[in-house]
Amino acid sequence: MLNKIRNFANTKAAGILVAILIVPFVLWGMGGLFSGGNKNNIAKINNKSISTQDFQIHLNSSKIELEEIKNNIENNIIEELLTKLISEKIIVMEIQDLNFIISDSTLNKRIKKSENFLDESGKFSRIKYEKFLLSNNISAPEFEFKLRQDELRKNLFDYISGGVSSPLFLTNNSFNDQTKELTLNYLNLTNFYKKKEDFTDNEIKKFIEDNGEKLKEKFIGFKYSKITPKNLIGLDEFSNLFFEKIDEIENEISNGISFENISKKYNLETFIEDDFKINKNENVDKFYKKIYKSSEINQVELLDENDFYILYEITNIKKVLPNLKDEKFISKINEMLFNKSKFEFNSNLIRKISEKKFTQNDFEKLSNNNSSKIQIESINDNKKFSIDSVKYLYSKSKNDFILISDNEKNIYLAKIINISYENISKTSENFSKYKRQADNKIKDTVYDSYNLFINSKYKVKVNEKTLERVKNYFR
Repeated sequence: MLNKIRNFANTKAAGILVAILIVPFVLWGMGGLFSGGNKNNIAKINNKSISTQDFQIHLNSSKIELEEIKNNIENNIIEELLTKLISEKIIVMEIQDLNFIISDSTLNKRIKKSENFLDESGKFSRIKYEKFLLSNNISAPEFEFKLRQDELRKNLFDYISGGVSSPLFLTNNSFNDQTKELTLNYLNLTNFYKKKEDFTDNEIKKFIEDNGEKLKEKFIGFKYSKITPKNLIGLDEFSNLFFEKIDEIENEISNGISFENISKKYNLETFIEDDFKINKNENVDKFYKKIYKSSEINQVELLDENDFYILYEITNIKKVLPNLKDEKFISKINEMLFNKSKFEFNSNLIRKISEKKFTQNDFEKLSNNNSSKIQIESINDNKKFSIDSVKYLYSKSKNDFILISDNEKNIYLAKIINISYENISKTSENFSKYKRQADNKIKDTVYDSYNLFINSKYKVKVNEKTLERVKNYFR
């Protein structure tokens, strides 16, 4: 996972980029470290505390909108941001522990060699440097501090994986994994599925009996009033008075005042819908769909629809099984039966293949010796099958049976009948590309090993109560 930190260290933090080092959190919320004078500490790494003030600075520097944080509280955005901060702190601690330094002269050379600050003759331009600082609203000391930290992070990851060079056979393996040619026998399974029109009346009735509750359609009765500035305060604009009236209505809803009394008090026109059901592709107002999703009977609610408000109350909800003479309903049942049959057919094949019970005789019997043949030229060859299916094929071996799909979602049963390889030459124009991939695989192994070391070296504890208090602040 340190490779993720490495990537984070080499990029600018944007949005909610979470660099997860670590190191399991120990959540606690009572006694000991986080009691008394330390109650504002949100976390601790070994003996180094992270205060709520540190976290606030981190939140500000992340430049995430307050509304975005509020909307994602239940999606663990605070935990993710805290994880990122802890990761940054651990990287800094590791750099300090290893005594890495970047001298002023080295930093000066780094700035003067940056392409961003070179003039047309390739020389450092003080004017371009000053313009860069001004356009990014950053001072020279701030920029140089950030640049120094980036260089230190780079040195850390060079220290961890520096000097890694994969042997030729690993480069060749990486090349073969992506460029080997696969020869397949394949069979389109579409003709083996039971056709929608072939399901009998008895099968349809049995399916309805077994799934009656799931097949029932929801109908609701509700009443609503549309609230605009014009019909609430007699003006066309959204003024403070309008929103004060909206606040009054919300308070009255909270106090249990009925829909009728609220509508009467504010002279709102009432509309009534009986036995309403959302039909697919039906053109209705968006608030109808929101009301339809609700399940609270006799509960007065207020919807904010930006240009207006909707005061509504659902008066009844009922679920009804459609009439068996309804052609749309029967067509829907046929579709469901077809998908069920197709799923069961495919699942049975997958089970037999995974249990090694599907043989060449089974394949020949199913295909009636009439399967097709194709050659896949590389892992990126998606002329026939979807790219995900091709990648899956490239993870399998000769004589393996596989279920794959094309871009139209058709399912195929395939068998790999041959795999041909061609070794890469050191003089090949793509040699460096595949060597880099092989190097990165070794580096990932090194990072995983180093991550185990980091896990044992840094113990992270999070104050659960303080964390919850921070989350409540944004709720």
